Amino acid sequence: MAARGKAGTTTRGGEVTVPVGDAGLPADVLVPDGAAGVVLFAHGSGSSRHSPRNTAVAGVLRERTLGTVLVDLLTPEEDRADARTAELRFDIGLLADRLAAIVDWMAGDPALSRLPVGLFGASTGAAAALVAAAARPERVRAVVSRGGRPDLAGPALSRVHAPTLLLVGGLDEQVITLNEEAAADLGEVAELRVVPGATHLFEEPGTLEQVADAAADWFAAHLRAGA
Repeated sequence: MAARGKAGTTTRGGEVTVPVGDAGLPADVLVPDGAAGVVLFAHGSGSSRHSPRNTAVAGVLRERTLGTVLVDLLTPEEDRADARTAELRFDIGLLADRLAAIVDWMAGDPALSRLPVGLFGASTGAAAALVAAAARPERVRAVVSRGGRPDLAGPALSRVHAPTLLLVGGLDEQVITLNEEAAADLGEVAELRVVPGATHLFEEPGTLEQVADAAADWFAAHLRAGA
């Protein structure tokens, strides 16, 4: 399948099912011609691969010649159960294991295997992304967290080697503190940036655009360096 991107470049890909253990996880894979890397998205609490914020960021990445993989980390049955209990969205171990398995699947896919991998995580998905980055240091070259809870990655933070950008809204005071603590555990690989005037979901005019531009710059620099 091919489609025309906003920048006029051809984008290859479409919806696929990623086998992860006994589960099949739906994913949207789009890779622009000449892509310098590919970014796997880990959505946040109670969200899905159709998150409007993540799809907006993904669109900007593709305009910058980066492939994107947006995947549902829970099966439909698990998602329905989580809507009642809100437990699985905080199961960082489960989410991280699935992200690592998707990274392994990408390594075996002809269209993706040659591309350096970045991870973009939001909310609890950021913690899962960091745990997965620690588990797959040879494949994951960069991480970006949007309004994330990297503190939930726990001891894995000290094992992350990929350059990590932590983006937090300036009005999201509690999450700023948690990101500052996580940045200290991440050490020299981490950079914390505060987006002025933004709350947790970056709903204020222009704030999500700042996130997308910062993420695109970060991935473009670090994935191209690892190509």
